[in-house]
Formats: sequence, C-alpha cells, structure tokens
Amino acid sequence: MNSNPTNTREPMRVWIGALAFLLPFLSLVTSFGVNLASFLFLASALIFFKPSRDALVRHWPQVRWVVLAFLLHFLFVLACALLRGERLSVQEKPLRMLLSVSALVLVVAVRAPRRALWWGASAGAVAALPFIAWQRLVLHIERPGGFINSITFGDLAMLLGLLSLAGAIDMRDRRRDVLLAGAGALAGLAASVLTGTRGGWASLVLAALVLGRHAGRIDGRRARALLAAGVAVLAAAWFTPALGVQERFAEGVHEARAWYEGGTVWTNVGTRLELWKGAAMLIREHPVLGMSFDACRLRLAEYAQAGRLDPMVLELPHLHNDGLQALATGGVIGFVIWAATLYAPLRFFLRRLAQDTEQRGPQFAVALGGVFVVLGYVGFGLTEVIFWSMKGSLFYALMVFLLMGFCLNAKEKIG
Repeated sequence: MNSNPTNTREPMRVWIGALAFLLPFLSLVTSFGVNLASFLFLASALIFFKPSRDALVRHWPQVRWVVLAFLLHFLFVLACALLRGERLSVQEKPLRMLLSVSALVLVVAVRAPRRALWWGASAGAVAALPFIAWQRLVLHIERPGGFINSITFGDLAMLLGLLSLAGAIDMRDRRRDVLLAGAGALAGLAASVLTGTRGGWASLVLAALVLGRHAGRIDGRRARALLAAGVAVLAAAWFTPALGVQERFAEGVHEARAWYEGGTVWTNVGTRLELWKGAAMLIREHPVLGMSFDACRLRLAEYAQAGRLDPMVLELPHLHNDGLQALATGGVIGFVIWAATLYAPLRFFLRRLAQDTEQRGPQFAVALGGVFVVLGYVGFGLTEVIFWSMKGSLFYALMVFLLMGFCLNAKEKIG
C-alpha cells in the first residue's frame, strides 16, 4: 500500500475525524468517553499500521522531542516501580499517555479534518453546561462535578471553552461554525464557574496573556466579538452574587491568611497549605529520586503522629499540586522528566505560533489551541493534581498529540 496520505481512503479519514470529535464531546458528559477514544485511536493505528508508521517516520524530526519526553516518563515510572517493588499497575497511566501518539500519526496519515475537533470541543462544552447546571441549580449540589469531581470537571470545561475559542478563530469565515464555537467558548466558561472551581482561573490568566500577545493576529469581526463576549461573561460571573465567584475568591484569601497566622487547617486552602508543608518535608528526605506514593502516605501519617502536621491532611488522596507530587514521588529527576511532558509540547506549539506571521493561516489557530491545553494543565496543577486521574492524564496526552497532528497538516495547507 502506498504510504502517501493522498491515497488514503475517504472512509478512514471520516473515521479518524469522528474520533477527533468524540474525544472532547464525550469527555464530560460520559464516564467512559476519554478511555473509549484512547482505545479506538490505538486500535485504529494498529489496523492502519503501515501508513501510521510512515507518518511518524516522515515527521519524526518535528515530533521526536515530545514523543521522547512521554517515552522517558513511562520508562522512569516503570524503573521506579521495579526498584521499589511497587505494583506494575502504576505504569499503566504513563504507558497509555505514550500510546496516545497513535492519535498524532493517524491524523497525519489520513489527513483528518481538523474542524471535527473544533466541533467536538464546542459541542462537548455546550452539552456540559446544562448537565452541570442541573446539578447546581435543580439538585442544589454546591460543588457539582458530573461523573467526576468538581475540580476536574471545572478545569476540563474551562479547557473545552478555550479550545472552542481557538476553533472560532480558525473557522472565522464560516458563520455557522463560528456560532457553534462561540456557544462552546461561553458554555465552557459558564460550566466551569458553576462548579465553583477556582484553580481554572489561573489557567485563564495564562491563556489571556497568550491572547494578548497575539491579539493583532486574530482576524475576523466574529472572532473579536467572541473575545469581547467572553470578557463580558466573566465580568457578569464576577458581579453575580448567586454564583459566588467573588465570595469564593475572598474566602480563599481569608483562608490563606488564617493558616499563616494561626495554622487553621480546616478549610480548603488551609488543607492545601498544610499538605504542601508536608510535601516539602518529604522532598527534603529524598530529594533525588523521591519515594513511592504509599511510602509518602506513611511518612505523612508519621509526621501527623509526631505533631508536625495536622492529621486532616491524611484525608486527602494526593498533594494537591502536580509539581510537588512529582518531586515527592520522583525527586528532582522525576520532576524534570514529568516537566518535559509539558515543556516539549509547549515548545512545539509556541514555535508554530511564531511561524507564518503574515499569512495568519490555520496553523496559528491549531497551535493556539495546543498552547491553551499545555498552559491549562500548568495552571490546573498549581492547586490540584490534574494528572492524578486516568481521565485527566489521557485527555491531556490525546489532545496534545491530536493538535500536533493537525498542526503538521495545517503547515501543509490541509484543512
């Protein structure tokens, strides 16, 4: 079979486009969507092996550092598990993140339509809003989270909204597509607000800085109108007492001050600060390679028994900060390897943002979406371990590799 993508059969192109749609669309409104998309991408790459392999070989110079970062992360986790006598199941997550490269090679091999991804992100955000609004406003759940916890739901809803914004910029000349993408952008922001999640706002600030840096390259009256509408939605959320955004922000500041002044732990912020104090103690003990998470839990319990930490921290499943979690369980070496899975994709997308400055082609919008994903996870990880769950980890890896594939296609002017 000729490996030239132009000879790819149309049904396969439609199939991969459907998977690119389903990943974001099912991510929040089902409990199985992200896992299902992961398996289908991998199975499709195995069935369509030769064109997928040829696509990876052809673009290896452009993608090698990202793929190697995920490979090194998997190998490090596997080595730590073997050396520490941990269950080998701990390497399932990094392995499946690495295998998400199947999404990249398929998108390039069949030249899947990138609009499918924008439609999926927009439709997923629009579907998530009434789902979470029902829980908040009808069922009176103070911190709703759909099928997952409220923090992860709010973070991913925010990310779907930002991806919808990138889609609106890309499809600015198609009125109906822009309307759907605009609705998705606003719905994602609104759904995140309804969860009461504060961590996502840090990612929004990072995204705003990127948008401000490249605002002059965003063409189209509709796209600019959407940016203005997004600002209006955020302002309305801030000044609407019933949503409690201002109250949550002020509450966070008060809780942080209370912890610093008196060590009050029995608050959301106080618990995190106490956990981070414990994390610093763990890191000092094993700074190079860290220790297993089970060992970390035992040491935290010993700190609590010795009166060095409040026992409240033992009720939480992780350290509520991705960087500290990586340092505690992998030491400096593990932290650097984990950080590479963020830095390498970010560098890939930023380099493409800097290309074709005058043409303002489709690669700009796709690369912008990639930057949103990476910086989104950086922001989420400041107050949460967003990579703790399989869903959060796979969504990141699949979305990074999908957007990389669409970037490579867009560079070749494939729409």
